[in-house]
Amino acid sequence: MHKPVDMALWQGRIDAEPGAERWHQKVTTLTPVAVESREPGLALLGICCDIGVTRNLGRAGAQRGPDAIRAALASQAWHLPVPCYDAGNLYSVEDDLEGLQKEQAAWVGRLLDLGHFPLLLGGGHEIAFGSYLGLRAHVGSREERAVIGSINFDAHFDLRCSDRATSGTPFLQIADNCCKEGQTFRYFCLGISEVANTDALFQRAGSLGVRWLLDQQLTPWKLQLAEERLREFLQSCDHIHVSIDLDMLPASVAPGVSAPSPGGVSLEVVEHLLHFIKSEAGSKLKLAEIAECNPDFDSGGRTAKVAARLCHLVARKEPQ
Repeated sequence: MHKPVDMALWQGRIDAEPGAERWHQKVTTLTPVAVESREPGLALLGICCDIGVTRNLGRAGAQRGPDAIRAALASQAWHLPVPCYDAGNLYSVEDDLEGLQKEQAAWVGRLLDLGHFPLLLGGGHEIAFGSYLGLRAHVGSREERAVIGSINFDAHFDLRCSDRATSGTPFLQIADNCCKEGQTFRYFCLGISEVANTDALFQRAGSLGVRWLLDQQLTPWKLQLAEERLREFLQSCDHIHVSIDLDMLPASVAPGVSAPSPGGVSLEVVEHLLHFIKSEAGSKLKLAEIAECNPDFDSGGRTAKVAARLCHLVARKEPQ
């Protein structure tokens, strides 16, 4: 179910001098009626759902994450090179997560068809499957054999076996969809925590050809390894889907998540790798999402502010 965003969330200070705009002054709504008449730009879409989190026995509350991120974005200084639109929020009807993922895919596919860059705000990490389906639908009729690569910043593989979708299953759902459709499965996970993933998950990742780096490997003095492996991965893909699960950051930086991390990867390293991916991928990067922002546990709004900063880094033009 789709609902337009409450534009009251987009408010903040207004400075009189030229060139002092903030996000709340630049964002405009993107409704189903007006979607085809807008200049291509950044399109925010909230996925207000944490059904997958509760099914996965995590801490509920991420359904309120999209609006918390918007409120944090509103007062940020504006430096983007393209228009920014708010396409509103998608909600599940009762407990129909699977139906929501299909609706999300339709929205993502349409936004991509119209030249927008979708930036999805979560919500639980179950949103990753809907994003992939939307990108696959977008490229499918044009490039039937195109290889879509998913790069996931996450402490967890999210490859769990389950009889229904959860926040722990999206990348196994993508793998199953690739197998069903005769597509190549490409998945790179950055920040895996050994203590948060069972041996069965490591074995499944290996059998599926998943590439990963542990959180302990993602330190400032080991970035060359990450860059080399990311470059190789990016070269093997035609289109890139970036997924950022905020639980891969230290709990001191991102306390408002479903499963806080006692270790994690520093924000500085995440930002460096995000810059590297954008620089290397170029036009291959088609969409991104930020998942697991849970305002119910977000002391001082720290996690929402981090998410807002990452939104800026995803959307900005990279410095030369």
